[in-house]
Amino acid sequence: MPGKIAPLELVKRVRRGDHAAASRALTLVVNDAPSSEVLAKEFFKSSGSAQKVGVSGPPGAGKSTLTGRLIGYYRSKKLKVGVLMVDPSSSISGGAFLGDRLRVMEHATDSGVFIRSLASRGMIGGLTYAIFGAIHVLETLGCDKILIETVGTGQDEVEIASVADTILYVTTPSMGDEIQAMKAGAMEIGDIFVVNKADLAGKDKAVADLKAALGLGHSAGQAVKAWEPPVLATSAKNGEGISELASALDGHWAHLRKSGEGRARLKRQHATELQFWIQRRVIKSALDRVTDKILEDMVLRKTDPASIGRKLLR
Repeated sequence: MPGKIAPLELVKRVRRGDHAAASRALTLVVNDAPSSEVLAKEFFKSSGSAQKVGVSGPPGAGKSTLTGRLIGYYRSKKLKVGVLMVDPSSSISGGAFLGDRLRVMEHATDSGVFIRSLASRGMIGGLTYAIFGAIHVLETLGCDKILIETVGTGQDEVEIASVADTILYVTTPSMGDEIQAMKAGAMEIGDIFVVNKADLAGKDKAVADLKAALGLGHSAGQAVKAWEPPVLATSAKNGEGISELASALDGHWAHLRKSGEGRARLKRQHATELQFWIQRRVIKSALDRVTDKILEDMVLRKTDPASIGRKLLR
């Protein structure tokens, strides 16, 4: 897209479904460009219009392949799909080094699909501080479904629960004793559990173990949710179980819109987005005032991080 475009004109183009405009806008928002705040205010007006599905789980569970299958299913239903794939960052450049996963790239030329890879930039929990800005761009673009695939760090990816509407936790038949560890994190936030690679041995046992673990969680004194997380088996490689998974995702989206839980989750998302915004601005403002003299004084032990930190924050 040649030439510089005014922010409001860029927003208009995104609303018209212009992918090139969306790509430029997303880059500006993610990189905190001078015009990013104006853009963010406009894009936020579309917040909450699409179902945001967080695809989480340990490395090797087949999240990318499953995401690709879901894209194909939604496109067969004429739905517009946005995909955000959070990658680990290079410790040197801060950029994502995995790029868009090859397993979803078959959809990259589809005008009804927008795929973008985002760098986590050191943020824990498999996400990135820029995630909300990217989501709002895709909502403004008119996406019906937004799939957010986290880095794949495993059990600590609970932050996705404050970003997505529906949490899809993907595992495999070989998970074994990992169920006990999951109960402290993913088991508490998952809305739908998937045993992927169901073409491998042990699928039935893995499904049964997951269902039992979910049942134990409720019997241990936890209140039973209005939504009971289903446990499904899929083979993303063979395309098995995808329509059933999509049906479960639609069912959860309908549940959120009909119950007060949907509004509660949206409030939590807004609270997290506000937290991210404040954190980024406060940290940048404080670090911009760290001088070489301050560092020299710390080397000579004339001061300490706590004293300097408090002074900078004041």
